[in-house]
Amino acid sequence: MMKRAILISKGKVQKVGYRDFVQDYARELGITGYVENLEDGNVKVVCEGKEVEINEFIRSIKVKKDFIDVVETSVEYEEPTGEFKVFKIKYGDVPEELGDRLGAALLYLGATNQKIDAGREENKQGFGMLAGKMDMMLEKQDDTIAAIERSKDEIVTEIRSLREDLRSYMEEKFARIEHEIEGIKAKIGMV
Repeated sequence: MMKRAILISKGKVQKVGYRDFVQDYARELGITGYVENLEDGNVKVVCEGKEVEINEFIRSIKVKKDFIDVVETSVEYEEPTGEFKVFKIKYGDVPEELGDRLGAALLYLGATNQKIDAGREENKQGFGMLAGKMDMMLEKQDDTIAAIERSKDEIVTEIRSLREDLRSYMEEKFARIEHEIEGIKAKIGMV
């Protein structure tokens, strides 16, 4: 069943890209008609389509998104006429449209700049955290190297000590063996 609705959207609906939003959604649903700015700052939508799509469309254009803030939408229903082939934006005179488009562009450009600045700040914070973590890792690496150097010095000292102990032990052992050999030689008369 076909349906025709005439809507008046109130709120922050001019110079914010609302008409483009409405047109895009209407075309997505296969709805025909138009959207236009009114002198009182509201936006008028005339739409025709299948009842299910019209109901979905009416719900979906009551939106608070980006700079768009629809606070109220009035709806009147009429018999469909079939006069529309597509859904389009009815534009006003050139100065009005230029002002509308420039106003929307400035809003979105400002928001984009804020997002870029916020992203830069996040990146700075992220890089700062990363640099801090890298500094911590380098400190740990330096500590590990220092510990290895201390361990190496301790090991070298320990090995030297063991060599000295072994040398003393061996000299003592050889001296005893030589003494015993001298005793054996004396007993067998080889001296």
